[in-house]
Amino acid sequence: MPTTSAGILLYRLSPGLEVLIAHMGGPYWAKKDAGAWSIPKGEFDADAESALDAARREFREELGVDPPEEDYAELGTFPYSSGKRVTVYVADGAGLSLEGLSFGEFEVEWPPRSGRTARFPEVDRVEWMSADAARERLVKGQRAALDALTERLAEAAAPS
Repeated sequence: MPTTSAGILLYRLSPGLEVLIAHMGGPYWAKKDAGAWSIPKGEFDADAESALDAARREFREELGVDPPEEDYAELGTFPYSSGKRVTVYVADGAGLSLEGLSFGEFEVEWPPRSGRTARFPEVDRVEWMSADAARERLVKGQRAALDALTERLAEAAAPS
């Protein structure tokens, strides 16, 4: 059974499209930039909670703040080449302050095979960036979500 995750992709129009993404924390990602960013997301058990509830929980766990009280739209479920599936929700996050973020942590054996464990932040920074900059930085499996958001906003802006 494939791993399922859920996340929140916040956007703002200022005046062009910007999205909020996070640089993954820990020693593996420390010196990487391209392909080392992610939307705030995490795994969940569909029998225990809804994808949106999981996305909101993971946002809070990773960034240390509640996601904005907005109407969230399901953007879609996007498969990774590994088989993992990520359900992404979007909302206008223009009112979200990046002040007071407190990144969640994880524990891992470090250095590898040392027998010692160390704690690292799940993410080490969060930024608003243009869709073009985000496309280069996002992990490959999440780029389709960014494309879907761009398409959805273009359709909404098109005259009827």
